[in-house]
Amino acid sequence: MTNQPTSTLAAPVSEQERITILDSLRGIAILGILLMNIPGFGLPEVRTSDPSVLSETGVNYKTWFIIDWAFAGTQRAIFSMLFGAGMVLFITRLEKRTETGRLDGMTPAIYFFRRQMWLLAFGLFNAFVLLWFWDILYAYAIFGMLLFVFYRKSPKTLFILAFVSLLLMTARDNLDLYRSKKIINKGELIAKIDTSQTKLTPLQQEDLQAMNGMKEESSKEAKLKKSEQEIRAVGGNYASLYKAQSDKSVHVELYYTYFLAWDVTLFMFLGMAFFKTGILTGKASARIYWLMFIGGLGLGLLLSYYRQQNVISNHFSQFEFNKNVAFDYYQAARMLRSLGFFGFIMLLYKSARFKWLFALFRPVGQMAFTNYLMQSLIGGLFFYGIGLNYFGKLERYELYIYTGVVWLIEIIWSHIWLRYFRFGPLEWLWRSLTYWKKQPMKRTAYSNDTMN
Repeated sequence: MTNQPTSTLAAPVSEQERITILDSLRGIAILGILLMNIPGFGLPEVRTSDPSVLSETGVNYKTWFIIDWAFAGTQRAIFSMLFGAGMVLFITRLEKRTETGRLDGMTPAIYFFRRQMWLLAFGLFNAFVLLWFWDILYAYAIFGMLLFVFYRKSPKTLFILAFVSLLLMTARDNLDLYRSKKIINKGELIAKIDTSQTKLTPLQQEDLQAMNGMKEESSKEAKLKKSEQEIRAVGGNYASLYKAQSDKSVHVELYYTYFLAWDVTLFMFLGMAFFKTGILTGKASARIYWLMFIGGLGLGLLLSYYRQQNVISNHFSQFEFNKNVAFDYYQAARMLRSLGFFGFIMLLYKSARFKWLFALFRPVGQMAFTNYLMQSLIGGLFFYGIGLNYFGKLERYELYIYTGVVWLIEIIWSHIWLRYFRFGPLEWLWRSLTYWKKQPMKRTAYSNDTMN
């Protein structure tokens, strides 16, 4: 048994051990996440997925249509898969050192949970210091710890667990849908009562108020008022900005924890299974990726189109949508589209002609943690009132010009940074805190590069 200290042996993996396709996929996903998040940075929350608030037309409406129809939810799904795969990779690599007697048997679990707890702290920092209310790190930290018990399961079991998560999330969505239908149905029946002849009971009055409140909240006038209030709050001083953004962060963190649990675990389970079967690392046959691409994207886009038409035909009113739609299949459509895009990316990877593309994105993925939080920092400085105050001032399509500029910045700076350093700055901090030991940062001619 070696006499080397555990802190030395339990260190980040060397560059030679890295799986380069995972880095490239992280880079693609982290840039893609900004494509999905940018409406939250630049627009009031009620307008992020609703072009009807300001009666958007032309290029703005087409921009909303394409993003909502084809891309919504896909990049977060792919990133969740990568996070699930990363969990398995992190633990099993440490376990190999345990099997050879280089580490104590409890060490992998200790480092993993320490890693997750620090991730949770970074998520809270993102939500309540950088004030990004759609933070996903908090949810990843919590559900990653819960999924620790499944990392040794077979791919078959993990696929089953992913399918169960899909069923439970779809059931959750439709439970909410039919609870809303019940409120609407009861309220509409009560509204037909002739109150000049029959006095409503206190319970009937409450039911009527619940329906009217739901209807009022879905009205264009209410959305416009809420939009104007948010623009004033976010564009104001730090106190008003903090109140507005932190309130939204609390809501989102609780919503993800208690209502969208299966949304996150679905793709983490898929990522764990895909990693173990080699699908995530490009080892599967091209036939599998073609099936994902054509089958997943084809059926996913079709389902998403019909769901989108239901939203449009109900005038972007949640009240009307809940009243008139019989079944919500958003999660199934999103999963299929996500698998379709993943299949497409992997087909490009299997083709030698696109090696340059994956080389371009690889450094971005090696610094995915830094780049994710940098998106929050840059977005805050550009959009919030304490910065340049562009919140609510750009056209919808202009937000994607901003996105392209940030992409360019992150690609360039990631390539430059990793010429001189082994880690991104926040990757270095996270790893140093995880292993409770300061990691070497600068590249040297004789160093063993460690960038994971």
